[in-house]
Amino acid sequence: MRWQDWVGVVLGAYLILGTMWTSTNGGAMSAMIVLGALLLIASVWSLAMPGSMTSEYSHMLLGVLLFISPWVLGYSEMMGAAWTSWIVGVLAVVVGAAALPEANAAHRGVAGQH
Repeated sequence: MRWQDWVGVVLGAYLILGTMWTSTNGGAMSAMIVLGALLLIASVWSLAMPGSMTSEYSHMLLGVLLFISPWVLGYSEMMGAAWTSWIVGVLAVVVGAAALPEANAAHRGVAGQH
């Protein structure tokens, strides 16, 4: 079990729960809840299947979507929600990229057993 996957679980949960103490509008709340839940699911997927490269790429894709969501969904003026999205988005990309070498090694180990 990689620490990066546990960080992804925490980031996803924080993003969902962050809507309780961060000022949001409809777009911000939707983005934070939906992308947070997807990040949480992708992280649990990574924990369950450590050889899955797709789950790590999912972390990175969700991080990028989260980073651009304040501009795309129009909540960049809401500093709390926007900064939460930007920081969690960057961290999701970094954590996903950091897990890729280990996931690749696990994937090769699984693929070598066939």
